[in-house]
Amino acid sequence: MNRLQSELRRIDHRGYPAYKDLRGSYDFGKYILNIEHIQGDPFASPSSLSVKIKGKVTGFPKEYYNGYDRKTAFEDFILRRFSFFAAGISFKAKGSGKSGMVSASRPGQEIMERSACKVDESTGDILFRFVVGFPARGRSIDTGELEKILFRLLPGVVEKSGIFKLFTENEKVKLKEQIELSDDQKTLRKAVGENGFAAFIADGSILPRESGVSERPMKNAVLFKSPESMRVTFELPHKGKITGMGIKKGVTLIVGGGYHGKSTLLQTLEKSVYPHIAGDGREYIVTDATGVKLRAEDGRSVKNEDISLFIRNLPNGKDTKNFSTLDASGSTSQAANTIEALEAGSRLFLIDEDTSATNFMIRDELMERVISADKEPIVPFIKRVGQLYEQNGISTILVAGSCGAFFHVADTVIQMDRYMPKEITKAAKEAAADYPLKMHGISKDGMCIKSTDNSQNMDNINENPEIEINGERKVKLPKSDDRTKIKVMGTDGFLYNKKNVDLRYLEQITDAEQMLAISKALEYLIKKYGGKEISLNLLLDDIENLMEKKGVEALTGRGSVPDMSRPRRFEIAGCINRFVK
Repeated sequence: MNRLQSELRRIDHRGYPAYKDLRGSYDFGKYILNIEHIQGDPFASPSSLSVKIKGKVTGFPKEYYNGYDRKTAFEDFILRRFSFFAAGISFKAKGSGKSGMVSASRPGQEIMERSACKVDESTGDILFRFVVGFPARGRSIDTGELEKILFRLLPGVVEKSGIFKLFTENEKVKLKEQIELSDDQKTLRKAVGENGFAAFIADGSILPRESGVSERPMKNAVLFKSPESMRVTFELPHKGKITGMGIKKGVTLIVGGGYHGKSTLLQTLEKSVYPHIAGDGREYIVTDATGVKLRAEDGRSVKNEDISLFIRNLPNGKDTKNFSTLDASGSTSQAANTIEALEAGSRLFLIDEDTSATNFMIRDELMERVISADKEPIVPFIKRVGQLYEQNGISTILVAGSCGAFFHVADTVIQMDRYMPKEITKAAKEAAADYPLKMHGISKDGMCIKSTDNSQNMDNINENPEIEINGERKVKLPKSDDRTKIKVMGTDGFLYNKKNVDLRYLEQITDAEQMLAISKALEYLIKKYGGKEISLNLLLDDIENLMEKKGVEALTGRGSVPDMSRPRRFEIAGCINRFVK
């Protein structure tokens, strides 16, 4: 610490690049300050720092960070405190450009592993990563203001966030509650899967969000209440008994009038592959962790994908068993998205009629009469949805507002009425009986059957083939460049060496930090496997094993670690599949 003060006095008023002499580690007694990367000038991205507090100083109960789920919940709690207190000292020091800026990762509503805070399970050591704008007057160093940050303002932030005895009693209670909530969420997720459910929404949950740009719960929103026929009860270790709506595995249809909450329910399920913080309203909502939102994506690139389960005999003669295009249509893109989700290991599809290609989802009787089956290359999703579950255990939760055909193939039908769910399966089936589903090659239970119409050359389109999932499909990433430049554009995608990687339709990406991790995963894989044909699942397994053993920060290799949150294999797969050409 004394050495740092001496260095600050030595370089005061010198040109800004002299700040680089400060890189290194400094002992502040209760913690070690690491100055890892220093910005080039006052207007550049702020400098990267970290602090490490020894476990004997932090004093948190060891059981709070024992196991991955508890550890993640614990890190989330203290990171939110660190970020809050850091915001309180930001720009208390003055100067030009970003002088005096102090900032740390600000997590959203999800609880997830982040690089900005790490606790060592064996020692209890806590690491916080953050950024500081090193002060300057014009382009000259102002070490007096930096000394103010590092010696007067920062110690309070570190101590209030990372030393247990400095927590108030109320803060200690809230931390304990977060750890207990993590236990309950883990138990609930396990119980939901083991009892044959694809998802669970607890009674009293708040589904609507504050606005289209805010994930916080809407004030005075209608509280969720399960229909009696779908109500199930689970016993949680801390909360005790909890009731709610269990959505069974299989084919579930969500219907209702406009603005009654259909899409809100589906969006809730999309986001509930992750646990949420207390007060979010979705704390006790669980979706199968492999759930993937599927949609049409006009214009996306597809490389060497077998979409023949849905699309065959294209008039241009293109091979749909090894389909490639730089500009996919709505139907071919949704077919590719569906097959790619299967390959990555999804057991649950989440689909909204509004964002789907109509011709991919359904063909009505009149259209089949006018356009004979041998002239239509698309086998619509309605002909495969039951088969996917019966043969492969792939469930589907589908929102439909205008097409009633899926009543025939749904195992469960839920009507949303003013944000309240009603189970109407029996009534929907009775109503559907008056409107028989007359489609070539589909039975009443939604399974594909062989056509008996010999006048049409169906080329086996309507047979009920075994669905084979090619988990070993190979992709070829480009060779690595010596220098890689990445620029993240929120949740829309990123630039990789000026190449735009458009991921805006991967709707389950949570924030820019997760997008950065996805881009870093791609960079890691290109450096390791670039120029080789490698199984996609081998790539995904490699990344998952790396993060499992060394954390999400391992994606960056050497140097300072940026703020990242851990992505799922499905979003990484989506990135790879859109990146390869």
